Amino acid sequence: MPLYKYRAMNEKGRKLVGTLNSVNPMDLESNLRTMGLDLIRFGEVRQSRLGNLLQKKVTTDDLIQTCIHLEQLDRAGVPLLESLNDVREATDSPRLQNVLTEVVRSVSEGMYLSKALDMHPKIFSPVFSGVISAGEQSGNLTDAFAHLSHHLKWQSELTQKIKKATRYPMFMLIMVLGVVFMMMIFVVPQVAEFLISTQGELPLVTKALIGTSDFFGNYWWILIITPISLFLAARAAVKMSESAAYQWDSVKLQVPGIGPVLKKIALSRFSHFFSLTFKSGIDILSCIDTGQRVVANRVLAEALRNARQSVQGGSTLSAALESTGQFPHLVVRMFKVGEDSGKLNDALENIGYFYDREVDNSVQSMIGMMEPTLTVMIGSIVLWVVVGIMGPIYDSFGNLG
Repeated sequence: MPLYKYRAMNEKGRKLVGTLNSVNPMDLESNLRTMGLDLIRFGEVRQSRLGNLLQKKVTTDDLIQTCIHLEQLDRAGVPLLESLNDVREATDSPRLQNVLTEVVRSVSEGMYLSKALDMHPKIFSPVFSGVISAGEQSGNLTDAFAHLSHHLKWQSELTQKIKKATRYPMFMLIMVLGVVFMMMIFVVPQVAEFLISTQGELPLVTKALIGTSDFFGNYWWILIITPISLFLAARAAVKMSESAAYQWDSVKLQVPGIGPVLKKIALSRFSHFFSLTFKSGIDILSCIDTGQRVVANRVLAEALRNARQSVQGGSTLSAALESTGQFPHLVVRMFKVGEDSGKLNDALENIGYFYDREVDNSVQSMIGMMEPTLTVMIGSIVLWVVVGIMGPIYDSFGNLG
């Protein structure tokens, strides 16, 4: 279906620019009229893959602002279609504006908002549209929008925590590799020539240093290509084999220092998504299904799948989660208290607070652990070079004396 760029005017006399898929110009004008817009002029857009790649993506902040605006307008009693039009005109993201244009058209034709959002899975996740669907069924879209804005803010904060946890260690690791390559390719060979010419028998540590330097100098391309090739091969294996993907996810959880942090982040995602969907009125089994999709780890997803089967078979949620062996006892206890008291919503808030604190502490601990580890690595390499080079040099000065 062709994509048209249009310039139109709304009932308030404000001119708007956007894009819309339509069968032909007459269909374009009809679609705009349905949305309360009068077409002024239009032109067909020649789409290219490069243009689509260069177009700015819809950010989490864009979606947060959309949910906040829709919540406020719905709370004020503004009809949904008018609210969507207002949000579409207010957004600063061209891509989101175009998507909302499609959503407005679908809703104006009688489609549910959740179904209209489902037509754009790259922008609106299944959880997003699922919460909206629950709000439509309960007749309370205001709370649905509020839950989504709160959840998206948490998701944005979690993303920042993950970036914070990985940015500095990655920078330090690159620095370590850079130092090693510079010293082995440029520094050590120059000193090695002097040592070989002035010394008879070199110490073992110096021979090992010179041998390592020669290997770096002669086979540096292998040292670069090998890890890249292994990474690409592992990535292909994970994509092509479900067994390999499962094993990789299992290995990630067992890496000392990093594995526990990844597990807490995954379980934090599950808890927040479970809380979000449950508060929206979605049944427990569907909440667990959603959790399986968001943990982003096959080992944990399998554990949640087993928990779902237990709940379906009549087990309580707390007992099912405890049987997985993946949730801390304190979290399981909170679930149980919520079930026994009939206040599972309050329990979910406490669990969310628990994981927010745990993720913060774990990220800080991991960064604190990596800093000295990488510093020791750099210090060890420098010490090796100093001992391997300066030892024979001092011996030479001693012989001269």
